[in-house]
Amino acid sequence: MSSLSSPFNVFASYTLIKPKTFLRDSKLLSPSHHLISFPLQTSSPNLFNLTNRARLNPISSLQIDNSTFRNKPPSEINVLVVGSTGYIGRFVVKELVKRGFNVIAVAREKSGVRGKNDKEETLKQLQGANVCFSDVTDLPSLEQSVENLGLGIDVVVSCLASRNGGIKDSWKIDYEATKNSLLAGKKHGATHFVLLSAICVQKPLLEFQRAKLKFESELMSLSSEEEKDSTFTYSIVRPTAFFKSLGGQVDIVKDGKPYVMFGDGKLCACKPISEEDLASFIADCVLEEEKINKVLPVGGPGKALTPLEQGEILFRILGREPKFLKVPIEIMDFVIGVLDGVAKVFPGVAEAAEFGKIGRYYAAESMLILDPETGEYSEEKTPSYGKDTLEEFFEKVVREGMAGQELGEQFF
Repeated sequence: MSSLSSPFNVFASYTLIKPKTFLRDSKLLSPSHHLISFPLQTSSPNLFNLTNRARLNPISSLQIDNSTFRNKPPSEINVLVVGSTGYIGRFVVKELVKRGFNVIAVAREKSGVRGKNDKEETLKQLQGANVCFSDVTDLPSLEQSVENLGLGIDVVVSCLASRNGGIKDSWKIDYEATKNSLLAGKKHGATHFVLLSAICVQKPLLEFQRAKLKFESELMSLSSEEEKDSTFTYSIVRPTAFFKSLGGQVDIVKDGKPYVMFGDGKLCACKPISEEDLASFIADCVLEEEKINKVLPVGGPGKALTPLEQGEILFRILGREPKFLKVPIEIMDFVIGVLDGVAKVFPGVAEAAEFGKIGRYYAAESMLILDPETGEYSEEKTPSYGKDTLEEFFEKVVREGMAGQELGEQFF
């Protein structure tokens, strides 16, 4: 849920012969029993599509022992990515493809915000990956889709996240759909699961945080149960704020309006990370053994920045004198209190109250490591990764605008 990290974005071992696959008219087809020089039609030819790949790498049997997948070259490692059309998911698919993995990206037939993208657009976005159209909220459907692939899965990478942080959507996506991807992947041979979570779950006051933590706990327990033979591992990635979640005020300030912040602008801080750097870190988790069975908080390079400092950077880039609008955070407390009261009489208002609480959380809580010894957020203990800086991002947005930075529907 790091995509909501600004209060202004809340409304955010067998040795069986490996079967061959053939390419025809951009469709991924698997033959039945005969290996011949032209592709045969499958019972469900439209389920899978191959994009911009000269050929599909040989695929492994469903019964193959995947516990040694880390000894294989990337081209022989099958990585199932769920949440592939979400904002971070697209970057992750691109990075995995660049590294040579055999990527299977799960997507809906209508993806994107309000299902605006059809199959063709989805295929363009996920170039280089094998695209499997399915439904991660329906376990039997997802399991059947993966089975129809006719290949074993080595690793599952989940970039699923609730679209809005609402109560129902959080449990449906952050817990249930993510668990479905684990079960479907594991059923078909996956022995490693990379989870994109969020650093804010360390202080769970919101429903989406509780949903994420419940899945994290079950994932870690699963690994512990199988620790004797070390057949299953995980990597839980907890990033700080994304750049795009901090760029919502660029156009406003360009138009001469003040930069809005709560309190004195020093209530919270973060070490924002770019989408490309985060995708690179997630891709590292596929093979790097030092990241096995660990919770991995990660931020971007440089010092932690408060909203006040973020605003100062933006004004400096624009060559203007800083102009801030300081909003008392108590206003949010009042609104949330009213909504909570109304929700007791009209339960449907509970969702609106939750959105208010999300805004309040990100206005006051830092996206940094929460030191258990001091109870304080620690910049020093928050790991840095990557090379992209927020200032570089602001400079780009000032030049080019926020096009391509839309809060994507991370549902699938």
